[in-house]
Formats: sequence, structure tokens, C-alpha cells
Amino acid sequence: MDLSPSNRILSTAEMQLVSAEMRDLRLKEAIEPIFDKYDFILLDCPPSLGLLSYISLVAATHVLVPIETHVKAFEGTNELLQTVTRVKNRANRKLQIAGFVPTRYDRRNSADLRTLGAIQSQLSSWGKIFPPIPRATAFVDASEERQPLAVYEPNHPVVSLLDSLAQAMESLAS
Repeated sequence: MDLSPSNRILSTAEMQLVSAEMRDLRLKEAIEPIFDKYDFILLDCPPSLGLLSYISLVAATHVLVPIETHVKAFEGTNELLQTVTRVKNRANRKLQIAGFVPTRYDRRNSADLRTLGAIQSQLSSWGKIFPPIPRATAFVDASEERQPLAVYEPNHPVVSLLDSLAQAMESLAS
């Protein structure tokens, strides 16, 4: 596995791409030479629908959508689905929705329960709804230590949910 994390410098790339020729294809063309060397290439996009997210959709085969179980986050999903549809119709006919991952879920919170229900009822026709990933301070702690949760706290109950999600993504590569 190779990891190429983003950082603040990436924000300047978006500004440079605005005026670049054939910008929509830049990422796709950049990863094509290495595509066969990997079973899977994961592009982690910002939560906005800016240029970097758009060109990532053009380059992708699948999109996995994390959605916080908060009503405002869920409301933004419609825009994303419209963008995915536009990309699929114009620039990347192979693009598929791999599924939706409800995140930061608190089963004790009635608003989270309602939003999870809305995610399940309104998005299941678009793709698989994965089990919700609960809100956990261990994510913040692991991030502060710059470690994945599975390394920072391997026995945390969320790790098995993340493993199942990773297996589902790996099966798409087969």
C-alpha cells in the first residue's frame, strides 16, 4: 500500500487548475500510468464540490459517500448526486456509486436516528447503505497521534466496522 496524503499545499493546486487546459482530465491522466500497479486507488476528496472533487469523480471508477448523520450534511447529498450524475453522463460513464457511509452517528440522539432513517430510505436506490460509523473520541485521539484508528486502538469496536467497509471496497476491485 502506498499513501499520498493531502495537505494545505493542495489548496493552491485547485487555484492553478482553474485556468489549466484540459483540467478535468489532469488527475485521470496522471494516475493512468500507475493504475495497473494497484488493485485499488482511493481518492479522498474534500467535503465540498469544488474543482478537486469534480476532477476526482472524472478519474474515479467508484464513489463512496460518507455522510454525517446530521440533517445539514444529509441535505447536501442531493447536490453531490446531481454532480455524480452529470459526471457519469458527460465525462466518466464508468463512474458508479459504491455506497453511502453514515458517520458520526450517535444512537442516543433522536436527530441522528431520524437522519439515519432518511439516509436509508432515500438513498438505498442509489447504492448500498453501510452500517453507521458511530461518533467516537478515539478518532480524534488517533488523528492527533497521526495514526489510523486500527493502529492507535486496534480493539476499538469501530475497527471491525471499518474492516468490513474496506473488504467491501476491495471486492469492487476484483
